[in-house]
Amino acid sequence: MPLTPTERDRLLLFTAAELARARRTRGLKLNVPEATALIADTVCEAARDGRRLAEAIEEARSVLGPDDVLPGVADVVTEVHVEAVFDDGSRLAVVSSPVRGAVPLGDDAPGAVVPGPGVPQPEPVVHLHVRNTADVPVSVTSHFHFFEANPRLDFDRAAAYGMRLAVAAGSSTRFDPGSTAEVGLVPIGGDRIAIGFAGLVDGPLDAPGAREEALRRAVACGYLGVRGDGGPEGTTA
Repeated sequence: MPLTPTERDRLLLFTAAELARARRTRGLKLNVPEATALIADTVCEAARDGRRLAEAIEEARSVLGPDDVLPGVADVVTEVHVEAVFDDGSRLAVVSSPVRGAVPLGDDAPGAVVPGPGVPQPEPVVHLHVRNTADVPVSVTSHFHFFEANPRLDFDRAAAYGMRLAVAAGSSTRFDPGSTAEVGLVPIGGDRIAIGFAGLVDGPLDAPGAREEALRRAVACGYLGVRGDGGPEGTTA
């Protein structure tokens, strides 16, 4: 059965979560990968069951307590990020404080992760007006291929091809329901290969015909911001 990279990642996550569930049933305390997989999979399954983003996050927070994990795990797993497919599209779920009732150690504790100095935000090369037509908030993370962001976001998709948000790494931008905001974009760096995301590219961004095929797929999947002929349908500032 042929699977996309996104589908393979989802099956891998589910397998790890099932292993975590089996070990917890045997009375074993979970380690970091097991706890992370179980929390993330709970979000994905809640989304599959038709729950909203906030409901899925709350359900994930109720899965594990301090007694379910090995010592120190709650101090490492302080936030879990996972892309899940909800009824209104693929959205990022951020589960903060995922181990309920855990008391985090201070920054001076052995093994504590202490943030380094801030990194300046990159200068945008493209500015776009983005309108959220959904009835729920939509968040897009810093290095998500913006072209493939939630299909209910209305903006010039063609201009956003090969771009990401011009924000600090690890941060995100939130679009409230019915609101319009201006965002800055910068080109995706490195080898410029987009694997996963919404599956509109799944390969090198600059390969011959890749942009045109991605626009065609976006039209077929009902994404806002593209016309049936593959041209842009938005405002570039």
